[in-house]
Amino acid sequence: MKAKKGDWVQIHFVALKPQERSEHLPEDTKKVPFEIRIKGFLQNDQASIGDLVVIKTPIGRIVEGNLEKINPKYEHNFGEPIAELLEITLDSLFEGDRNG
Repeated sequence: MKAKKGDWVQIHFVALKPQERSEHLPEDTKKVPFEIRIKGFLQNDQASIGDLVVIKTPIGRIVEGNLEKINPKYEHNFGEPIAELLEITLDSLFEGDRNG
C-alpha cells in the first residue's frame, strides 16, 4: 500500500542512541534508544512503509522519519479498570459531607 501527499500517516525515528541518553536515567532505560512515533500529514508525493519521509504535524511541525503506518488510529487508553475504583460512587465520596 502506498501513501500519497496529504495522507494521515505515522512515522518512527530514533531521537537518542543509548550512549547519548542522560546518565541520570535508570540503568534499564539507559540501555535502549529513545524512540519517537508521531502522526502527521505526508509531505512526500508518495511513499511506502519503511521509506524515509517528511510529515507535517497538526500543529505545523515538520518531522522526518520512516513511514510506519498509513491512516493510523489513536490507540491510547487509561489501562485496565481497577476493581476497587469501580466500587466508588459519588454517594460514597461525599458521605458525611452533605448537610441535610
